[in-house]
Amino acid sequence: MTQNLPPVRGTLTPNRPLADLTWLRVGGPADWLFQPADVDDLAAFLAALPADVDVFPMGVGSNLIVRDGGLRAVVIRLGRGFNSIYIQGDRVIAGAAALDAHVARKAADAGLDLTFLRTIPGSIGGAVRMNAGCYGQYVADVLLEIQIVTRQGQVQTLPATALDLQYRQSTLPEGAVILSATFRAGTGNPQDLHDKMTDQIAKRDASQPTRDRSAGSTFRNPAGFSSTGAADDSHELKAWKVIDDAGMRGATRGGAQMSPMHSNFLINIGGASAADLEELGEEVRNRVFQHSKITLEWEIKRVGERLAEKQ
Repeated sequence: MTQNLPPVRGTLTPNRPLADLTWLRVGGPADWLFQPADVDDLAAFLAALPADVDVFPMGVGSNLIVRDGGLRAVVIRLGRGFNSIYIQGDRVIAGAAALDAHVARKAADAGLDLTFLRTIPGSIGGAVRMNAGCYGQYVADVLLEIQIVTRQGQVQTLPATALDLQYRQSTLPEGAVILSATFRAGTGNPQDLHDKMTDQIAKRDASQPTRDRSAGSTFRNPAGFSSTGAADDSHELKAWKVIDDAGMRGATRGGAQMSPMHSNFLINIGGASAADLEELGEEVRNRVFQHSKITLEWEIKRVGERLAEKQ
């Protein structure tokens, strides 16, 4: 990208490698990385940014593969000015950059139950975008509204009903950046809530490769959830089970591996490229389809260009 971009008060970095900003530690450079100073800085930048320049809001990169050729876009990454957490009665207002785990802990301190967020990797903006959930509870169950900046630089408040929250997905205006989310939480004894989260962490660490470089669950469960993301006990089909049945637990390609500990976790065992990871994932999808005629859908978001496309 050679054109001049609008002036900013935050940090605007050209040709910024993104690998160190993702949990999988892979990916090429973004044309630009913008870290706004505050909401006004972000809104003014987007309002003045030429309409033909793509933007890509990025959280902490916990559920993301950036391809090796990088991103032809301005990547927007919110920092400390966007990670506040406020408690108002039974409501929790969290900035988009606040970590899910931090929100869960601060809510518990106030006797509010957002414990399901404790083991979800990433930040609140990403949790809203993907209607994140576990232990039978989802963002859709507790979200009241969000605040966004549109691609045109307008600050807006949207009710949760406008997001069409479904299993692992939502609908947002193209190019919109989430600023904050407001949740209504149930109540509980603070110590009981913290004890519950401690137990959740122990169970997660015993069953998932939390010490490895992963991006969380690789594929969506092919069945077992309603359209709103609520658990459906009439179906028990899980992605890890169909991957196991296809013989792909522990499968490798280059530095990528389907974790031997949990076969729905794609991990970088050392020196993996984005292509290694994505190609292994596609091999898993093909093998599962050949074995069971089930088409797995990616849960990890994959963005950017492959090296061959960039050249």
